[in-house]
Parts: sequence; structure tokens; C-alpha cells
Amino acid sequence: MSLPDGARCIARVGGGDINEAYHVQLADGREAFVKTRAGAGSGEYEAEAAGLRWLAEPGGVRTPAVLDVGTSYLALQWVPRGTLSEAGAEELGRGLARTHLAGAGSFGAFASAGAEAGFGSLRLSNEPAPDWPSFFADRRLRPLARIARERGALSRTGAELVERVCERLADLCGPPDPPARLHGDLWGGNVMADAQGRAWLIDPSAYGGHREIDLAMLKLFGAPSGRIFSAYEEAAPLAEGHSDRVGLYQLLPLLVHAVLFGGSYIAAAEGMAARYAG
Repeated sequence: MSLPDGARCIARVGGGDINEAYHVQLADGREAFVKTRAGAGSGEYEAEAAGLRWLAEPGGVRTPAVLDVGTSYLALQWVPRGTLSEAGAEELGRGLARTHLAGAGSFGAFASAGAEAGFGSLRLSNEPAPDWPSFFADRRLRPLARIARERGALSRTGAELVERVCERLADLCGPPDPPARLHGDLWGGNVMADAQGRAWLIDPSAYGGHREIDLAMLKLFGAPSGRIFSAYEEAAPLAEGHSDRVGLYQLLPLLVHAVLFGGSYIAAAEGMAARYAG
């Protein structure tokens, strides 16, 4: 366990798949949530802290304030948990639209701290690309297919299907959209509700990308409320055909889960690739 200097552990709490997490009192008396683990990647917690700050800048979504960050830990504002209310879901939908529309400088890294994206123990490049189809193919789908093949989490046929999807992305991705300010790993578990029923976003893997990615991922594993999406579209309507692209963008998290967890995710990823391979 690695904690900020002078911190006192109050209790161990849930912290996701790879980190240990603690409710602590810092030396200055503030309560904090601290995530830590031995062998954390260089700059990993600094990148997460930068992502939280970047997402908070437009004032659209709540993220916990960064209280301290080191090479082996991240200390965040302690937020007592509650249940997301319908008003909180609508506020999140509008706020997420505002955050996305705040934009990014490129399809890729938003700063030096965001040079890589983290998905569990996976690290993927956020090197900028000239357009979204190129970024999605070369920084996400192709690297994930290669890693999956190396780890036995994708068949040869499955990898070929992913490659065929990549070759079709210029047509599949729909009308051009400017780079959006993405959370980057927005499944339901990374939407946390506070005691007042309001939403907070945690554990980002932030970068500049297509805004439909965040929404597709949120739908894949069970969104906290459908009102998030209706409120989002009221604030920032999506381009025509967006419902046909949901599965395309869900291919990303399915490949991630195939690599990390195997099992039924392998068939799900290959099936989704086959749907869009043409």
C-alpha cells in the first residue's frame, strides 16, 4: 500500500480490477479516495489526473478533484456514494454533450500526459492521427487485434474480420465530426452517483475522438438510465445513422474485454466485427 505522506487509512474500499483503493484522511484533515498498486506504469496516475482535470474544464460534468498524485498513487476528493436520480441522469446527458462539444485539439492525445490510453492493464497509443477513421483503425482496432491474436484471444478469422472493418471505416464512420473531448472508458461502472443523486465521472482514459464512442460504450454494459441519452440528444443531436454505428464503436470495448478476460467476449468481438466487415 502506498499513500500520500501523513495520510491515515480509514478503510479499504472497492477500486476496480487492478488497483487497491482506500478511504483515507490526508495530513491536512481532508478525506480522500486513494487508488494505488505496486508496479503502476510510468506516468499512469499523472495521466489519469490530467484526464480528470481536462474533462472538468468545460464545467459540464463533475469529476473528483485531484488532491495529490504520485508515481504509485492517486488521491482524489472523497465523494459519498448514492443512487443516480432521474434529474441526475438528465444533467449528465446534457453535461456530457457540453463536454464533448468543448472539443480537443486532435484525434488523439490532448497533452503529453495523455500520450497513452489505459484500459485496465492495456496501454494503447494516443499519437494523433489526421482523421477519425485513421485514428480508430491505427490506434485502437488494429493494435487490439494484434494483441488479441498474440494472447490467443482472437482467432485468425476474427483478426481478418477486424482488418476488413478497418479498411471500410472511411464509409462506416459516417459524416465527419470534429474531435470531441472524450472520457474514453465510459462504461456504467465509471459513472458514480453521490448522496444527492448527481453523477460524477471517474477513471477516465481521456483523448480526442468521436463522441459516439463514449455513448456506445455506455450502452454496451448497461447505462444507469436511458434519460442520459435522450437528454444528450436534446442538447447535441447526433449525425444521421448514429444508431447503425453503435455496434461499430462497441467493437472497441469488446476487443479490450476479449484481451483482458477472454471467454464469451471473444465470440462477441468476432461477431461484432463480422457485422461490419462487409
